[in-house]
Amino acid sequence: MTITAARAHLGSDERRDLRNVAIVAHVDHGKTTLVDAMLSQTKAVGGHGDVEDRVMDSGELEKERGITILAKNTTVFYSGPHAQEDAGVDKVTINVIDTPGHADFGGEVERGLSMVDGVVLLVDASEGPLPQTRFVLRKALAAQLPVLLVVNKTDRPDARISGVVSDSQDLLLGLASDIAEEDSSIDLDTVLDVPVVYASGKAGRASLEQPEDGGLPQNEDLEPLFSAILRHVPAPRYDAEQILQAHVTNLDASPFLGRLALLRVFNGTLRKNQLVSWVRKDGSHKTVKITELLITEGLERVPAEEAGPGDIVAVAGIPDIMIGETLTDPENPQALPDIVVDDPAISMTVGINTSPMAGRVKGAKVTARQVKDRLEKELIGNVSLKVLDTDRPDTWEVQGRGELALAVLIEQMRREGFELTIGKPKVLTREIDGVMQEPMEHMIIDAPEEYMGAITQLLAGRKGIMETMSNTGTGWIRMEFRVPARGLIAFRTKFLTETRGAGIASSYADGFEPWKGDIEYRISGSLVSDRAGTATPFAMINIQERGTFFIDPTDEVYEGMVVGENSRNEDMEINVTKEKKLTNMRSAGSDSFEGLTPPAKLTLEESLEFANEDECVEVTPEAVRIRKVVLDSSERSKQSRKKKSASQ
Repeated sequence: MTITAARAHLGSDERRDLRNVAIVAHVDHGKTTLVDAMLSQTKAVGGHGDVEDRVMDSGELEKERGITILAKNTTVFYSGPHAQEDAGVDKVTINVIDTPGHADFGGEVERGLSMVDGVVLLVDASEGPLPQTRFVLRKALAAQLPVLLVVNKTDRPDARISGVVSDSQDLLLGLASDIAEEDSSIDLDTVLDVPVVYASGKAGRASLEQPEDGGLPQNEDLEPLFSAILRHVPAPRYDAEQILQAHVTNLDASPFLGRLALLRVFNGTLRKNQLVSWVRKDGSHKTVKITELLITEGLERVPAEEAGPGDIVAVAGIPDIMIGETLTDPENPQALPDIVVDDPAISMTVGINTSPMAGRVKGAKVTARQVKDRLEKELIGNVSLKVLDTDRPDTWEVQGRGELALAVLIEQMRREGFELTIGKPKVLTREIDGVMQEPMEHMIIDAPEEYMGAITQLLAGRKGIMETMSNTGTGWIRMEFRVPARGLIAFRTKFLTETRGAGIASSYADGFEPWKGDIEYRISGSLVSDRAGTATPFAMINIQERGTFFIDPTDEVYEGMVVGENSRNEDMEINVTKEKKLTNMRSAGSDSFEGLTPPAKLTLEESLEFANEDECVEVTPEAVRIRKVVLDSSERSKQSRKKKSASQ
């Protein structure tokens, strides 16, 4: 929908005992840690202090990467001294939506914003507002949600609290001004009158008074934050005369109850065993029964008899329900607008594993039916993903917001036992007024100033244009670039290499522009195995001066497999299986590994970045390999000659 459209159904009554709020921020600015502290101080979970547990990041990949991938909701019950003072009730239920900070998971953010009445904008006291801060904040302002600014990590040694508050206000004004050009109902004065709370989520402290840079907030708990939420996030409004309207915003599953629909009740009352009208996306409706109704308490879902306006609940009993659909009155069904998210910008092909090593892992899922069923299952809960058929057998095109979102999907499938062949990510272009246009990104880079030249040269080769540059006076510089989205494919690894791992880069989608021309992603070639066999130390030691290996001695290889990176800008076919000739003076067991340089082990994301246009990535539960799309060397040579003659 637009989120504002759903709220147009609300009337003048309000639930003073309830607040629905989303916490939005850039990656690693402390959203999940702050929610942990809120849960602990309201006794929803025990023992704050072990922040590494990050109870809201429940997924395996979330814990490993330290980022939020899926939006999740939790509930805290606040009955502190400000409940009666600020809300006029003894206890206030606060539903908190923890949203991802990365723009690649923007669909989760948009879903989260459709469930709430206000936003807590979390900004790091040192880094300030960054690209994903801009992305999520723009969504909140467009939905006309009130914003509460929380400057987090005030105890960082490099904190610059006043500067961050000023930068955040400038960002608010800039975004609100842009949106006001499209929507005249935006009040710029209200946007700028944003309350500020200073916090340290790790310490579980907050205050309304600004602490010294690097100092902890004055209060020893989060009472000022709870008070600010009660005062500045409006209570849910509804129309007491309106029929039941509940909007499905997420899906989950239970081994006992089957599919669960997570929804917000906008009007009316939803009860267990109630008959409701299920309005689908195509406009059809069907009467169904709510077999189970669950509310959230802390991190657990518990049975309930009914839910009123503003409540965020889970219901069971509708096996095929989808995100964006409505539960309403069966006698007078009235649907809420669908959830509309931004279009995908990146695509890649996903197919069955076609390498000579396919099917060797016991229990692996290798058939086309299994892969297709898994991709279709992902569509149920991932509104920002699209899966399209291709002209190649057993291969599908998967479209998403960014390279990270697609890599996370493939990594999840790999851990579930799937074997796949993944094509190199590509951008999705569109034709506007007869001109082919490509998506652009606004990139912000923070790095030590000695790397400025290397970064500028790296992005210039990817058609990036520097827009601004500032020096913080601490030896670091901030540069802002406008660069084609395809220029950021395979960018991360080279950027970290050029900045010796010290640089920080992030970006967000920034419209479309005419095609910028060809971009050279790699200046190096690939070392390609010319035969099948087992890699030997003898062969690898003799060849290692040609480049960097991706494999270990004794690893099995096949023809067309990329076993390393060539130091020259061309592919080289090599024999890594060659064995030392045996004589009376030399034995097979005398090979030494001492002269062999350790190989570079590429992750899935690094493999996707490294792969060239004529290469793809083989993914199995046990290994990730890069290979040529065409394995036979003579066939590759024929295709290369045809391509050259066609271009002349």
